Formats: sequence, structure tokens, C-alpha cells
Amino acid sequence: MTGHDPYAPESGDASYGVESYDLTLDYRVRTNRLEGTAILSAVVAAEAVSSIAIDLVGLRASRVRVDGDRRTAFSQGPRTLRVKLPRRFSAGERFSVEIVYAGAPAPRRSRWGSIGWEELDDGALVASQPTGAPTWFPCNDRPDDRGRMRIALTADAGYLPVATGRPLSLTRTGGRVTAVSETSVPVATYLAAAHVGRYETRTLAGDPRVRVVSPPSLRERVDRAFADVPDMLALFEDAFGPYPQEDCTLVVTPDELEIPLEAQGMAVFGVNHLVAAEQRLIAHELSHQWFGNSVGIGRWRDIWLNEGFACYSEWMWFERSGRASIAQKAAKHHARLRALPQDLVLSDPGPDLMFDDRVYKRGALTLYALRCAIGETDFAHLLARWTAEYRHRIATPTDFRALAADIGGDAVIPLLAAWLDGPTLPPLPDPATARR
Repeated sequence: MTGHDPYAPESGDASYGVESYDLTLDYRVRTNRLEGTAILSAVVAAEAVSSIAIDLVGLRASRVRVDGDRRTAFSQGPRTLRVKLPRRFSAGERFSVEIVYAGAPAPRRSRWGSIGWEELDDGALVASQPTGAPTWFPCNDRPDDRGRMRIALTADAGYLPVATGRPLSLTRTGGRVTAVSETSVPVATYLAAAHVGRYETRTLAGDPRVRVVSPPSLRERVDRAFADVPDMLALFEDAFGPYPQEDCTLVVTPDELEIPLEAQGMAVFGVNHLVAAEQRLIAHELSHQWFGNSVGIGRWRDIWLNEGFACYSEWMWFERSGRASIAQKAAKHHARLRALPQDLVLSDPGPDLMFDDRVYKRGALTLYALRCAIGETDFAHLLARWTAEYRHRIATPTDFRALAADIGGDAVIPLLAAWLDGPTLPPLPDPATARR
């Protein structure tokens, strides 16, 4: 069946899941031409199928083969590639689909704005959340369908291609440069990313795990902006457990971006984010490697599990760096939310409001209220168990409520219901009465 997620009913096919993607991509910067071959290794879900839908937007497929069959029939519409299987495949049966495709990649228009592959002044980037992945590779574009990835990305000489995954090789041949990367952890399609620019790559002073990709001209500004990244990672590892990804790459474009963007093991920032006032955004994107990229959501309505935790992580960094306590940040944002319309339900904000700042801040306030109710020790235990038990797995709000009740007792059930299930903003807990 198609239309897996009611927030994005035109995306994804729940009749199968993709276990891995193997992408071979060639991008010409000057002409904005992308040529690709994608191999999807997939498995049939609960019911037998004779055809499947694959998301692909703005690019044309020229050849499709299922398990190497040269006679594979397919048709393509503006959003979907419909592939006829050579026979009826049974539930649990594995198969592969090879797709050769090309075109001029561009963002797709959506209710959330233009998303997907985006040309820069001199290069390109990907901003896929939530449904932009099909603008650069054919995929089963569902948040709950995660697969391993191998990406070979080729670009013109003078440019550095960077894609999601642990870097394996970088070769230069015949005026072209190819970067190959790979993941062994599952990746949601919206968290796959590709970047092409006149970049250099180097390790970050203070933490050799962190790879920085940026224009050479921005080196000093980048170093200043990312100076606290090792301390941020140390804080989050202490609270959330070991860094969960195989790669940690921070990309900085010479262009200004509206917001930074997280991807699996990666985050991209615009040149406008290299200022002290935007440092909270660095902490926010780093924390997504635990919340969203490791502990993942299967439905877009649950996005507060990503953004609420990431926003709360910002407050943790503010407190650790001595600029404001978590209680002060909670009071500030509670006052702001109290002055706004009380029409958002955090557990189901609706597709139009799922990126509303109230989701981010109310999600963080929910965690703060829970911490006040169960005490700092039990709350720290909850964070550690949440990230450990759902490491590289899909989690739901029901899972979170159950874990909170297991640690904090049944009294947290109505507390979480008040914060998550009703539109009215609950009162801010008094930190003086909070459990220690």
C-alpha cells in the first residue's frame, strides 16, 4: 500500500522495505546535471506484491531492472516510479531493483517550502527533511524505512564531493573527483545528504573524530565557531551515551542558509551561522545524532521526540557553558509560549505545524517538567536508557511514556498527557519544589 504516513500521504510504499541503497552519482556543477545508478536491496513486507512504488521527483528513469531482469516494465509519473515485478513476490522475499536515471536536480515544492537538492552559487547541497530525498535518488521515502547506504559521488575537478557515511576513498581521474562513503547503521532517506563545493577537509582541533568541510577562506571563522564542539560532544556523551554514528562531519557552505540542517553523522551550516549568537544551533544539530538520527521516529507526527530533545540539549549546553541555567531557559520559553495561541497539540501537531517553533520549545519544556517531577538522578537515568535501548531503532511516544513511568512511577502518566495531548500549555514547574 502507498501513503504510509498521513502527514506525507504521497510519499513511500509500505508494501516493502529497503535494507540498503547503493548509489553511484555523477554531478556536473556548471550545467546542474545529475546522472545516477541506484541499487535498492529490498524485502517484501506483510503481504505479497506484484508491483511497487519508488519515489523519484524531477529526474527521469531510463532503465529499471528487478533482480537483473532486462524485461522489467515500469512507468513514471511526476512523483512516483511504478515498477512491475517479474512475478508475485511473497511476504519476506528479498529482491533488488537497479534504476538508471538522470536530469537537472531541483528542490520540490511542498507545504514546508522548497526541499531537496539545491544549487548553490558554486556547488550544491541537499536539504531533504521531510520529503526531499527523491529529488536526488530513487527511494522508499518513509521515516520508518531505514537502510544502510553506500554512496559514490563524482564531481568536477576543483570541487570536493561529500556524502553521508564513513569516508572510504577520494580519487581524482580525468578531471573528475570521486568520494565514496558508506554506512553500516540504518539511515532514513531524509537523513541522507550530499554536498559539492570548493571545499577543503580537515580534522577539528580538540577532537580528531570530527571532520570539518569548508572553503579555505573561512578557515579561521570556522575554527572559532566550532571551538566548543569537543566540549559539546563530551557533555552529550556523558548524558546520552557514546557518540552513536560512524562519522561526524560538519559542513560549512559559503552561502547563507535559513537554518542549519542535520543528516546522518553530518550537519551543514551556512556562513551566517559562524557567529556566537548562533552557537546554540551547533549544539542542537550535534544532539540530533542521538535524537532523530540514532533514536528515530516512524511517523512525522512524533517529531517532538527529535526536536524537543535537541532543544533541551541546547539548554544543557547553555548551562554547562555558564550562560544560563536550564531552569532559566525553561522559564523564558514558557513565558513566550504562554503569549502565543494555545492551539497546538504536541503529540499530533498536524503537518502544517510540525516544524513550528512551539513543537521544539514545548517538547523541551515537557522534558524539563518531567525532570522536575522525577528528579535529576532519575531523569539522567531515563536519558541514558532511552538512547541505549533505542539506539539505531524506531521509537514512539508510547515507548517514551512507558519508559518514563517505569523510572518515575505512574504519577508521570497524567503529567505527560497534559504536556503532550492537550493544546493548553500546562503551568511551569517551580524549580524550588523539584525533586533532586
